[in-house]
Amino acid sequence: MLPKPGTYALILLSRPEEDIQVGRLGRLQIKPGFYVYVGSAFGPGGIKARISHHMNISNHPRWHIDYLRAVTCLHGIWYTYDSVRREHQWAEIFAHSRKASTPLGGFGSSDCSCKSHLTYYYSHPSLKSFSRKIHTRYNDHETVHMNKIFGSAKTHEK
Repeated sequence: MLPKPGTYALILLSRPEEDIQVGRLGRLQIKPGFYVYVGSAFGPGGIKARISHHMNISNHPRWHIDYLRAVTCLHGIWYTYDSVRREHQWAEIFAHSRKASTPLGGFGSSDCSCKSHLTYYYSHPSLKSFSRKIHTRYNDHETVHMNKIFGSAKTHEK
């Protein structure tokens, strides 16, 4: 990944069932399956810096996603170096996916009007399907790339 601005989605794997407190937002009931968190990285260091932050478990959670990362494994990352802020478009596509649900309203979206930037899937979401939907709706959208994470020491193992 490059230190360029863009939009990303963390694909997180959860195995245990448990409840977590997400800052002041509320409680989130974790179910086995996959959580997709959408964010953007238009500050210094771009995608590379933001993903580097998310690969580690935070001792002092700052963002909603930091609380969820403490109980999930980072399974993969989808990203684009598109110069247009696409996180709200991505969140909408994920939220309207047939196999998705919104586990906690307001997650990652306290600074926008999106219902949530977190989506839950029982089985792994399809990059091919997502790319088709995003490029159909936004024909000027740049390529969506994928990085798979395999047992990295920086992923959470419970």
